[in-house]
Order: sequence, then structure tokens, then C-alpha cells
Amino acid sequence: MIRWFVYPGVVLAAGMLWVVSTLTCAAAAETDAIGLGLASAWQQVLAENDGLQAMQEEVREAEFRRDAAADLYWLEIGLSVDYLYADSDVTLSPSQLLGSMAGGSQLVPYVSSIAAASGMTVAQLDRALTSRIADRQQISSSIRGFWPLYTGGRIEAAQEAALGRVNEADKRLKNGERERFETLVRHYFGVVLASTVLTTRHETEEGLRRHREHALLLEQHGQIPHVERMQSEAALDKAVVERKKALRDLEIAEAALSKMLKNDGAVSPEDALFLNDTLPPMQEFLDLAVNNHPGILLLAAKREQAQAAEKAEKGRYHPTIGMFGSYQVYEQDDLAADLLPDWLVGIGLQVPLVERSGRSGLLNAARSAIRRIDLLTAQMKSDLSVLVERSYRQAEQAAEEYRGLRSSLALAEETVALRSKSFNQGMSTSLDVVDAELFLAGVKTQRALALYQYVTALAGLCGTTGTPERFFYYQKTQSNEVR
Repeated sequence: MIRWFVYPGVVLAAGMLWVVSTLTCAAAAETDAIGLGLASAWQQVLAENDGLQAMQEEVREAEFRRDAAADLYWLEIGLSVDYLYADSDVTLSPSQLLGSMAGGSQLVPYVSSIAAASGMTVAQLDRALTSRIADRQQISSSIRGFWPLYTGGRIEAAQEAALGRVNEADKRLKNGERERFETLVRHYFGVVLASTVLTTRHETEEGLRRHREHALLLEQHGQIPHVERMQSEAALDKAVVERKKALRDLEIAEAALSKMLKNDGAVSPEDALFLNDTLPPMQEFLDLAVNNHPGILLLAAKREQAQAAEKAEKGRYHPTIGMFGSYQVYEQDDLAADLLPDWLVGIGLQVPLVERSGRSGLLNAARSAIRRIDLLTAQMKSDLSVLVERSYRQAEQAAEEYRGLRSSLALAEETVALRSKSFNQGMSTSLDVVDAELFLAGVKTQRALALYQYVTALAGLCGTTGTPERFFYYQKTQSNEVR
């Protein structure tokens, strides 16, 4: 009799010690973890995610290029320094001058008489009167300017294209934020779900451990057969396995969340899964999606660029008008420098008649790009309608499932209490208790999973509509039935 009393007591004490140590370790792990709300976690992702930072730099790059395109209308001024080396000096003799004149041959006798009167030959006189126009080595420096007045709309098109690239980069950033927000919600509440499941597994294991202890007592009293106690042992062992599996799932979920938040340690979510009493009509989400989805806005930015390209290609058929000027800063001391003016200004017009850039093909290509983007936009709007409706239906279904399992939870809790009491009185089998405990664990897990599916579907809706901030509004206005 003494042997019967001591053995179960030791086992019961050992079991209680194990439960206390497990809860202590779990509490220590939670103490080491960093508590973080979803809003704070989202700000951390916005500030530290490498992919988003790269997209932000892409936006800055496009903005710098837009600012550069704004300078295309400015006056262009440049300093030019030239060095020339010719095969000989540039000279001009009287014979070359007479030879270039229409009546120069008639003046040859006068040149001969002048040479004779001077006591020189014609060749000597020609050499004596030869002028050096410019040296064979020439160094000059000038300031030159050009100011475009009319370019056929090509400058405006370049500026519009640069603005379109800014919009495109910004929408890429918004789309990246949408994707990462949905990923964060899955990771964040995945940890919450895994933690809830682990708690449920702990409770199931603790209940089955108490049941095993009762089975040991009843077996030694001869009130139940040996197989009943073996069933309780097997159920407890399986519960331990499920609890360990749940713990591993939690560790994996925590690692994914910590990786995304760039935290060295574990992150302990401070926000719980939630549910809303009602959601706005589906049409409201549909209207927001086709107008605000980053993908739609991205295609709109691409269309702006395609329209700018079309405008630029049309501008190739128009003339270019501009003012130009030059001021001689430095020149050599020779006759050529004396003959040339120190400064000049003018206005010029250039009309393209025949060119080899393929402007007609490029113009048709730009128009084709516009049509392609319009078709892609129509297809994306259709796909978004399907996506919004699917996410909305999933959120509704998850909410209905959670609420529909309320009676099942009450039944499961009452069944566990009833079966345990009946087993202790010898009116139920061990299998009845085990089934009741597993049924309760299944209902709790299913309700938690339904909440998780609701939250992730809601995050998908908010992301698809291009309004992630609305998710936090729904989180603040959650139903009281989950709390």
C-alpha cells in the first residue's frame, strides 16, 4: 500500500516540476525577446529594409535626372581653347591676289612698271609684297554660347519623360512597400499564431499529463484495465511530440520575422490576432484597387513616358531655332586675327529634310507602346477585380468560421470537464478523455488559424487597394469578441 502511494506521488511531482520548468524557460525566452507592435515593426521595415532603400535611391536618381532635364532651356556657354598646326604659314602675294581677280591680268603691266621703277624684278616685288596672314602654329581661345528658342517640343518631351521616370520610380517604391507590408503581416501574425498554437499544445499536454496520472492511480486501484493506462501514455507522448513541433514552428516563424526586421534576437509581437465586426462593401475595395493600386499607377507613369516619347519623335519633323554667339578671348598677333571680329551673335534655323534616325519608325513604336500599356492596364484592372473579390471572400469566410466555432469551443471545454470527471468515476474510458482533449485543442487551433487567415486576407485587401495604412485603422476598431 505504501508502495502504491509513493510511486504516483513521485511521478506527479516530477510532472509538476517539468511543467514549472517549461513555463519558466518560456517566460525567460519571452523576457529576452524584444516586444514590438505591428506599427513599430512596419516603421522599422520602412527604415531598414535594403530593398526599399534601393528603391528610394532609384527615386532620388530619377529626381536628379528630372532636375537636370529642367536645365535644357538654359543658355549653354562654354570656353574653347584650340591649337592648330598647319603644313606652312598662310601667306598672300600680289600675284595670288591678282590671280584671284576677274581683271587681274589687266593689272600685270602696272605691276611690271612698278617693279622696274623700283629697280626690282617682278618676282622680287612679289616676294617683297607677300603678306603673312597666319602662322602655321595657331592658338586661340573663345567663349561660345547657344540658346535654344524652339525645338519642336523635344525639350518639353524630355522634361515630361524625366517626370514620368520619377513617377515610375515612386510607384515602384509604393509597390515594394505593399509587398513587404503583406509579408510583414504574414510573418508578424505568423509568430502570434505559432505562439497561440504552442500555448494550446502546452495546455493539451498538461491536461493529458493530469489524465495519465489519474489513469495510473485508477490502474493501481484496479478500476481500469492496463490498456486504458497505455492509451493515456500514448496520448501524452503524442502531445509532447506535437508540443515540440509547435515550438519548432514558433522558432521558425520568429526567425523569419527577426530576419525581416534585421534583429539579432527574437521579436515578441505585442499585438494579437483580431477580427472586425463588419467590413466596408466590396465595391469600395474594388474602386480603390483600380485607382490606387501601385501597379496601375506604375503603368500610368509608363504611359506618361510613352506619350513623351511620341511627342519627342513628332518634334523631329519640326525645325530647330536658336541664338548663338562667340567672343574671342585670346588670339595670335597676325593679320588673320586683325581681320576677324572679336565677337559675334546670330540666330540660326535648322530644318531636317532627310535623316537616318528612322523617325517615322520611332514614332510608330512610341504609339505602339501607348497601346500596349493601355491593354496591360485593362488586363491588370480585370485581374485586380478578381484578386479583391477573392481576398474579400476569404476574409468573410474566415470571420464566419471563427464565429461559427464559438459553440464548438464551449462544447469542447464542457466535454473535457465532463469526460475527465466521468473517467475519474470510472464511467468513461481513457480514449474518451483523450478525444475530448484533442477535440478542444483542434477547435482552439482552428479558431486561431481562422483569425490568421482573416488578418492576412485583410492585409491583402489593404495592399491591393494601395492603402496599407487602413489596416491599422481596422486593427484599432477590432471586435471585442476576440479580446
